[in-house]
Amino acid sequence: MNMIKSLVLGSAAGLIAMSGAQAADLPVKAKAVEYVRICSLYGAGFWYIPGTDTCIKLGGYVRIDTTFNGNVYGGPAWSGDLGQGNRYRDYFASRSRMALTVDTRTATEYGVVRTFGQADFQFNNFGGSTSNPAALATFDANRLSTAGGGYVAVEMVFIQFAGFTFGKSASAYATPWNGYPGNNNSFLMGGPDYVTGVNNIQYTAQFGNGVSASIGLDDPTVFGRTSVLNLSTGAGFATAGSNAYGGTHAPDIVGNIRVDQAWGLFQIAGKAHLVNASYNVLGAGGVPTALSEISGHPEDKWGGAVTAALQIKNLPTGAGDDIKIDATYAKGSTKSVVSTSGSSPSFVMFGDSGLGAYQSVGFGQTTDGVYLPGFTDGIKLVDAWGIRGAFNHNWDPYWSTSLWGSYGSVRYGGNALDITSAKGAWCAVYTAGKAVSGDYSCNPDFNFAQVGLTTRWTPVKNLTFSAEVGAFFLDQKMTGAAVLAATAPKPTTVYEFKDQSTVFLNVRAQRNF
Repeated sequence: MNMIKSLVLGSAAGLIAMSGAQAADLPVKAKAVEYVRICSLYGAGFWYIPGTDTCIKLGGYVRIDTTFNGNVYGGPAWSGDLGQGNRYRDYFASRSRMALTVDTRTATEYGVVRTFGQADFQFNNFGGSTSNPAALATFDANRLSTAGGGYVAVEMVFIQFAGFTFGKSASAYATPWNGYPGNNNSFLMGGPDYVTGVNNIQYTAQFGNGVSASIGLDDPTVFGRTSVLNLSTGAGFATAGSNAYGGTHAPDIVGNIRVDQAWGLFQIAGKAHLVNASYNVLGAGGVPTALSEISGHPEDKWGGAVTAALQIKNLPTGAGDDIKIDATYAKGSTKSVVSTSGSSPSFVMFGDSGLGAYQSVGFGQTTDGVYLPGFTDGIKLVDAWGIRGAFNHNWDPYWSTSLWGSYGSVRYGGNALDITSAKGAWCAVYTAGKAVSGDYSCNPDFNFAQVGLTTRWTPVKNLTFSAEVGAFFLDQKMTGAAVLAATAPKPTTVYEFKDQSTVFLNVRAQRNF
């Protein structure tokens, strides 16, 4: 009996000990996982970076473009091998791009601190739009567009704080739509285009009721300059002088006043731009020589531009329809008118001739100013003006169409017989030594016009297929004919001066995310 009692008590003690041990081994309840929290302060797509009070949004797009009879992104055949129409030109050019954007925002006692950046990973035709060995010999981004290649482009990188913006962003002088009132292509001229950003510092003040004003300082090196022509360096096939811009001596001073309300918006913007040359004596192509520094230089001159922009919404033609239009006048700031998402083009285009010449040619040399050593008032600033716009119509939630266009002009001052004027000095240099026809007259002025139609289909949200057809017209002011040494593979022979035109087709697929 005692033995049975001992066994029972021992078993009970063992069970209690085991139960205690098992209880001690039970896992402690884990701390709740901190899942990503939605940040609703700044719109859709933002979330809090875990462990911080900073909101972040990741976005971008994938875009595939092909342009027929043009450069990537709808660049018209207005220069180079495309403008010549020779055997080196590509009949089409393609680009594939993935853009990634990072947007962060943090609320502080001084307001929101924001950072933003966009990087474009892209691949396009080797050479862009040509297979000319002379063009491919120069190293540029297109050299990386080989099999397995590609390159990265940086568009916007900036910080915003207490009304200030620091970094690479759209200028305070830019229109709200830059160069895209309704077009897909990156080459609609007639006004300023800062869509890929410019290094700047600017401040924006909000006055309420949709009224704001901005003032800033822009680095003019890329988006503020075309060329300053030193005419003493001689003439080329479609040019006089060489680019003789000096170093960057002053930032562009820019600003705007804007009213943004339910009916649309209105903005007027201004820009002051310093035009400064290097030296009076330069070698061929504007290269300095041992005599350059002691030759002196013309005095710097301030130029500038003004742009008015208007958007009208709530049109009776349909929900979401609008009209965007802007007009620009510039003096010594031609980039404000002859402007693309990249550089300012000069134009050299060939066509048929009805006068027995080998071919016809039309050209326009884009410049901010010209000078000849000995000009009493230094650099002669060039005038330019332009207008552009678009009507955007939504047929239904899936289909939309934009009708867009532009017109502009570049004017050298004075007349062809006055060598003390910009036009006279340019013509004296260009005509010298050329065999010309009896009806030849020199005038470097030119006009341009563009018109196009873009139709888009969005079968599902954020996926759009589009097609765009556009035409470019060059109205040049030279008359008659001359024996010209054209760029190879063109021969040196007689060419008729004549207006030119070209048409392109661009197709695109884009997925935003």
